[in-house]
Amino acid sequence: MLQQGDVIARGLGRCYGDASLAQNIISTTQYCSILSFDPVTGVIECQSGVTLNELLQVFVPRGWFLPVTPGTKFITVGGAVASDVHGKNHHSEGSFSNHVLSLEVYTPALGAITCSPVENADLFWATCGGMGLTGIILKVKFKLKSIESAYIRQKQIKASNLGEVLDLFESHKSYTYSMAWIDCLKKGLHFGRSILIVGEHAKPAELKKVLPDKYLIPANKMEVSMPFYLPSLILNPFSIKAFNAFYYAKNLKKTIEKVVPYEGFFYPLDAILHWNRMYGKRGFLQYQFVIPLEAGKKGLTEILKKINQKGMGSFLAVLKQFGKQESLISFPMEGYTLALDFPIRDGLFEFLDQLDEIVLGLGGRLYLSKDSRMKPEIFLNGYPRVKEFLQIISQYNPNFKVKSDLSDRLSISKASLMVNPWRTH
Repeated sequence: MLQQGDVIARGLGRCYGDASLAQNIISTTQYCSILSFDPVTGVIECQSGVTLNELLQVFVPRGWFLPVTPGTKFITVGGAVASDVHGKNHHSEGSFSNHVLSLEVYTPALGAITCSPVENADLFWATCGGMGLTGIILKVKFKLKSIESAYIRQKQIKASNLGEVLDLFESHKSYTYSMAWIDCLKKGLHFGRSILIVGEHAKPAELKKVLPDKYLIPANKMEVSMPFYLPSLILNPFSIKAFNAFYYAKNLKKTIEKVVPYEGFFYPLDAILHWNRMYGKRGFLQYQFVIPLEAGKKGLTEILKKINQKGMGSFLAVLKQFGKQESLISFPMEGYTLALDFPIRDGLFEFLDQLDEIVLGLGGRLYLSKDSRMKPEIFLNGYPRVKEFLQIISQYNPNFKVKSDLSDRLSISKASLMVNPWRTH
């Protein structure tokens, strides 16, 4: 299976960086069978190439939903494990690995191995969030969650500044799902103004305009397409400020409550085909970090002010609160995570190097699934258990038959470690 040199598994290729690029690539999309499902417990086992979209199409009408989902349904289950994806419910229900019961992983050293939190636990935890570097994920067994409708009871609250939105996160912790859009270029009294969005799976009694036989049938979704690349001249601090002002003002009331289809709540960008064209032919880079809870307001203020000073605004800036998570190599920690989409422009990479140092100084780290340019020392010092992770890789993937452009860039390969061992601060 791994006889042709360096190789990495690739699902639908939705990582923003180089995690699924290598000399040789194994596409997992051909391994897309659902192997078993228990309609009483919601436990499902499937091959790693099954997509979240396919699971939603099959199981939402049966009253089941994903335990955790990122902002796109066009990823594979294997990719969800390798990135240990999180969603709007991390503060209440953790990341994807919290709901995985077992994995089957093909390792270069020992072949196919079944692992779980109690069986071959070292392999299990190094695979969850390990970016595919322990081997090829073959099968995943995990638990779906029971739902009564295909709708979400949504509440939107305008926050006039950063302090207010952080207070709203705390006062709305009882909601299963929460996130906030944040204006990263607003200055003065309304610095960090935001719109908090929280939600719960709607009960049948809350579906006033839906017929009973349609409770679990998703509403017809409208898809639009971005037909061309926007000229790069349009992508500037002035247009971003104008967009942010419009987005904030469109909520005419302080609080808006309504019931919406789950598609629009979880996957708004999936309805816009070729949405990346909005960033022009040069494209964009997504930058996502997490900082500890105690660094929250002070740290976010420092980072947003840096963005303001450089005029490096983002159309889409999404703030979420993470709950506690003890993990080996997964991204989440208790604190706040901010995801920013930056159009590619001169000076961006030097600017992000400066942000890296701020994030690291605050005790934070960057999300490997979104990264395409951080330096090895930022990775090492951001993930406190990285040496343990590397030791586990050396057991199951000793000669780095499984490797990626990301693992090369971050000097994770065994040869690089022998030549240039890392040092922590």
